[in-house]
Amino acid sequence: MFFRIVIPIFFLLNNHFATAQGHYELNWKRETVLIVSGGTIGGLAQYFSKKTPLFTPDELMTLNPNDVNPFDRLATHYSSENAHRMSNYFWYGSQALPILFLAGKDTRKDFGEIGLIYGETVLINAGMTFLAKSTFRRPRPYVFDPDADLSLKQKRNARASFVSGHTSMTAASTFFMAKVFSDYYPDSKWKPVVWTAAATIPAITGYLRVRAGRHYPTDVIAGYALGATIGYIVPHLHRNKIISNPNIQLGMGMNSAYFQMAF
Repeated sequence: MFFRIVIPIFFLLNNHFATAQGHYELNWKRETVLIVSGGTIGGLAQYFSKKTPLFTPDELMTLNPNDVNPFDRLATHYSSENAHRMSNYFWYGSQALPILFLAGKDTRKDFGEIGLIYGETVLINAGMTFLAKSTFRRPRPYVFDPDADLSLKQKRNARASFVSGHTSMTAASTFFMAKVFSDYYPDSKWKPVVWTAAATIPAITGYLRVRAGRHYPTDVIAGYALGATIGYIVPHLHRNKIISNPNIQLGMGMNSAYFQMAF
């Protein structure tokens, strides 16, 4: 999975590093650190995931939902296939949101840079999410369901409840979208709508994951916080300091250029 993310990122970096002059700026040092860090975290996650022990039938027989804290226990009573399917729609749909930047003149011009930064966001968030899953190894709510398929309970994924990947990946995408939109169009009347959608979509996704019996409330809360934080911070790290500062103006004419700073 991580190679499918890393290779396109390096391709974009090679093609756009030298030409990034818009609202975001790229440099080899920072991009290399972010990409290598994300890839390393993802590699560790895969290593620990392979070490995750499977539930045995005897272990499953001893599991008691009363051992789950009261706040999370309600998830052990849920098992909705429709909710699981709907959460997939939100997850997959959110991954395509950056394509909407092709509709704006400024964002379309810088789409290569935006795509690269989004790739870094996804890489880092995926690595952090799967590392949490493979180290905490929290049993999913459905392992307490006597009617759930035994083969489902005996997969490594049955010990991957914390954090919610659907929620974290959706939040990373929506908050990235809102952050980039705000940076390019700071005076847009659509900003409240964009931020409301960014906050609502992963919240709905998290609710559906609980209703599906795939996650506990604390899983989706943590996943939401993780994805939203990474989705906001990664593009923020790339902001062009001159363009993003309203007190600094940079202009160029046919035979002249000017730089002006207001205090």
